[in-house]
Amino acid sequence: MGNGIVCDMLKRLGFDVQTVDIDASLNPTHVASATSLPLPDKSVDVTLCAEVLEHLPFEESVKAMKEIHRVTKRIAIITLPHAGYTFSFIFKIPLLSWIALGFKLPHFWKTHKFNGEHYWETGKKGWPRKKIRKALTDNGFTILNERIYPDDPAHVTFLCS
Repeated sequence: MGNGIVCDMLKRLGFDVQTVDIDASLNPTHVASATSLPLPDKSVDVTLCAEVLEHLPFEESVKAMKEIHRVTKRIAIITLPHAGYTFSFIFKIPLLSWIALGFKLPHFWKTHKFNGEHYWETGKKGWPRKKIRKALTDNGFTILNERIYPDDPAHVTFLCS
């Protein structure tokens, strides 16, 4: 659930929003773990799981992916931290829109150590994005898009159905 900014914005836009968090003090709609969602199968049109899975040991994250797939009717958006060096160029040419070019060099040589928050992070040694892709597809998802956005290079976003 986080700080509620996205939830509040979606509600103001007229969307019916349900939230899940293990922390009852955040006042989520459902107090539960991502590994056991208290929702019926295919009951949610769009599921947003932003910066959650890395807070679970990977085996538990895989269980959460399965649960997200179970409750999602149409689209799941999953974002994860992605470690690495970013090289980006954003420029504007008169009469044209902004152009953003960039690439990311993952920290494939750095081993992730649990820091009290994240059990793992993509881009580090042993955590390539292909491992996440495999886990998502093994749990029923079709990956429609996978992207690191130039204005948020610290994260990777998976758009799945």
